[in-house]
Amino acid sequence: MIVPEIETARLKLRAFTPADLDALFLVFGDSEVMRYISGGKPRSLEETNKGMLRTVEGWRKRGFGLWAVVEKESGRLIGYCGLIPLEETSEIEVAYALAKEHWGKGYAAEAALAALRFGFETLRRERIVAVVNPENVSSRRVLEKLGMTYVKMAHHYDADLMYYEMTRASFDLSAQN
Repeated sequence: MIVPEIETARLKLRAFTPADLDALFLVFGDSEVMRYISGGKPRSLEETNKGMLRTVEGWRKRGFGLWAVVEKESGRLIGYCGLIPLEETSEIEVAYALAKEHWGKGYAAEAALAALRFGFETLRRERIVAVVNPENVSSRRVLEKLGMTYVKMAHHYDADLMYYEMTRASFDLSAQN
């Protein structure tokens, strides 16, 4: 499976390459970035590499996954974003994380919007979800800015998380505005 490249106004979403490992480790190895992800534990370089290899394999097996998010202006990898299976369900969730120096610039919403568009328009999914730690106010704002709707509290990834959803119909409506 060839991972499609997507360009937004300021970002390029592309397949991961082995050369991305060090930059990706700056995201996964940062305790502040990982505070609300994967039980709040930073990952080692080896764990980051295994995760990147799983991402590549996920694209091959499912036809969707996480992209490397690259800032066009600098050409630097600044994080990841994409669609992944929601743990122990048949649902797809939008997921993202950016290096701390790139927070507050609107990049997460820009990348997640591109991932949602891919999910609804290319994969033809009827519904995409997201889960977020209730304390992660910034990520909740991103989801709400995208037009995702809070539905309930749910238990995933060994945590009680806020569960959001968006339907293709609501995405189509928001895309027209």
